Amino acid sequence: MHSSQTRAATLLARIADALDRLAPPRPAEPDLSAEAFVWHPDPPRLEAVPHVNRVALPLLHGIDRSRDALLENTRRFAAGLPANNALLWGARGMGKSSLVKAAHAAIADALPADAPRLKLVEIHREDIESLPALMGLLRPRPERFILFCDDLSFDSGDTSYKSLKAALEGGIEGRPENVIFYATSNRRHLLPRDMIENERSTAINPSEAVQEKVSLSDRFGLWLGFHNCSQDQYLAMVRGYIEHFGIPSEQAEWQPQALEWATTRGSRSGRVAWQFVQELAGQKGVRLA
Repeated sequence: MHSSQTRAATLLARIADALDRLAPPRPAEPDLSAEAFVWHPDPPRLEAVPHVNRVALPLLHGIDRSRDALLENTRRFAAGLPANNALLWGARGMGKSSLVKAAHAAIADALPADAPRLKLVEIHREDIESLPALMGLLRPRPERFILFCDDLSFDSGDTSYKSLKAALEGGIEGRPENVIFYATSNRRHLLPRDMIENERSTAINPSEAVQEKVSLSDRFGLWLGFHNCSQDQYLAMVRGYIEHFGIPSEQAEWQPQALEWATTRGSRSGRVAWQFVQELAGQKGVRLA
């Protein structure tokens, strides 16, 4: 009898060892010493970004109201106060993603030494369905996290927007208290108009179908609109860059060039201003550090 018990115990131990070998290893505790990261869902990991490609906050012209609103929202979140998910939508090249990165840097640098650190985590559009897994990884952490998705939108037939809706609401657990979601998009409702209209025409109850899709943007409590800039705003952007980098060029020289540059591109925006300044700096032999 004793021998049978010994054999059974040995067999159970071997089964347990085999199951341990088959089970996936527990994910290592993430190293969050950096200030910014990129999320990769397969395998799940946060890749540190040593140097964030960002523009200094004072160089962002023509978006004062949006700048102040996002800074205040971010400041509240970093302090542990109630804050909203934010959707920055509107014209191309007007500083939406630049503002998110600049606001993070400004608030993170101003935090007291004993305050929880504020981290920026970029999640790519194609990885949106893994957002719940990322939130689960960050929930127990002492740091506070801005999850950032640049150029977020959904095409016809794409149902991953439902995953985003669920994640922003947080399910039965609610959104983690230490996580907030910022997104930029050229579309106010994140979905193409023809997708919404198609739902209206084919649904049994068109009103309910449209509301289902439009309600995605309702998950963002803070909407910040970005519109095409005027000529004066465009020139102010160019001037700000030239002064900041010390490019040796008088306004009588660079202004007509800047206007011609915008005309040939058919638009005026912060991105066009920056592209012109890079051209001017190259002509003058100035490195843009």
